[in-house]
Amino acid sequence: MEGEIINKVANSVLINFDLEKYYDQSPRVQIDIKDQLYNELVLREKDFRAFVKDHNWEEYKNKNVAVHCSVDAIVPTWAYMLLASALEPYAKDFAFGDLSHLENHLFQKALAKIDLQEFEDQKVIIKGCGKFPVPAYAYVEITRLLSPVVSSLMYGEACSAVPIYKKPKSK
Repeated sequence: MEGEIINKVANSVLINFDLEKYYDQSPRVQIDIKDQLYNELVLREKDFRAFVKDHNWEEYKNKNVAVHCSVDAIVPTWAYMLLASALEPYAKDFAFGDLSHLENHLFQKALAKIDLQEFEDQKVIIKGCGKFPVPAYAYVEITRLLSPVVSSLMYGEACSAVPIYKKPKSK
């Protein structure tokens, strides 16, 4: 049929990869050790251990938790370890750092589970915008993971994709 409009995007062999699919929608909270410091300067072991013992850890049930200290203070490593030990039975997941570190951690874990073989020699487009806040870290990480296996990698939408990587032609 002459003049027929063909949807080349719908008929393409592109694989659409949506990072939002890997976004953990569980609540995110943070524990700031600053609140347990004497004069926001130093951690006192006896007081900190009392806090860990008496704190209601149930409030972190099924939540993703960032553990950090927002002030420049003397915090021994074991203090973070005590918090991790207390959180382990309750939190869905936790990581050292602020909320952005937690977000990166969650994406790193999710993306590590991807079977990269299904993308072998494929043309892949990484979806750009969406409704969840996907950090730049996730885009960098998926590029690191997919570049060695895909034939080409693009970013955006099929109608206006930005080329990111193209496998060199074999000689």
